[in-house]
Amino acid sequence: MNIEKEEQILQKRFLELARIAYHKGICTYSDFLNLNEINLFYRLKQEIPNVKYELFGGYEGAERKVLCFYGEESVKAFSGYITCIRILPLNKKFSDDLNHRDFLGAILNLGIERNTLGDIQEKEKEGFVFCETTISNFIIDNLLKVKHTSIRCEIMDDHAPDIKPAFKEIRGTVSSPRLDSIIALALNASRSSILGLIEGGKVFIDGRLIESNSYILKENETVSVRGHGKFIYQGMQNQTKKGRFYVTLLKYT
Repeated sequence: MNIEKEEQILQKRFLELARIAYHKGICTYSDFLNLNEINLFYRLKQEIPNVKYELFGGYEGAERKVLCFYGEESVKAFSGYITCIRILPLNKKFSDDLNHRDFLGAILNLGIERNTLGDIQEKEKEGFVFCETTISNFIIDNLLKVKHTSIRCEIMDDHAPDIKPAFKEIRGTVSSPRLDSIIALALNASRSSILGLIEGGKVFIDGRLIESNSYILKENETVSVRGHGKFIYQGMQNQTKKGRFYVTLLKYT
């Protein structure tokens, strides 16, 4: 199936979910959406009925998110819809050094569809997988190994509130908070080398595709660069004598 056809199907799905939520006053949910799919929703927003919505991935700062439409304020979005599974080696001392790809590959090998899975974080040889609650018990019952490491799984309550992204603080000076300047600082690259990433559709700000290198960033916007990671722009601080601005970024590690 080509990309255009897939987008048309997803657009129809968004509209269908929104209309059901609007007319019935209930919550409706998409699967987990990647950055391109979230951007597709934002492009379609003006065609969607006057219904409330929320994007959430199980924890603050998640990249892959579920879209929930809800017709009434009293309805609690995401109540029980997303589960966090903790994956633990049976013996950490003899465990492989497991990473994101290892955890994802082991789960997909169970026959799980990627769109039912959200972000996967790893910490000290453990994995934390956000998934749709409907498949959580299946994963727990059937996931027994990751690479050559025997593991066990358990459900974490309250979407694993103790699991927080790790950041590296980056400080530097820029002539202005233009997107190309800020990305160049984040990636320690030249502005000219950044243009191809922006024009190539690889840069997203809070889930929206941005293709203008002159876009002016606002405080606390999250910039995702496909294949290069993501960071939070924290804003400008003091100005140098030469008219440049000190800025601070928090880059996800």
